[in-house]
Amino acid sequence: MAENDPQTEIERLRAENERLRRTAASRGMTIKVSEKGGVSVYGLGRFPVTLYKEQWTKLLAMADDIRAFIRDNDSKLKTKE
Repeated sequence: MAENDPQTEIERLRAENERLRRTAASRGMTIKVSEKGGVSVYGLGRFPVTLYKEQWTKLLAMADDIRAFIRDNDSKLKTKE
């Protein structure tokens, strides 16, 4: 079969979609675009965490600071599972 055969491509995409579904399901978290164009992360709690892309960019830039804060305040912080 040729590499650009439509049926081969469909099967490859189905396999990739299934792999991605299993990965997301095992994590229990998903990411979607909200109705208003924000980035929503589902699976952290009862409600999604939704921020606009600029807000996510600022938050992700602080990742090391947040980790340090959690480490420094570990005795005061609670864990929810």
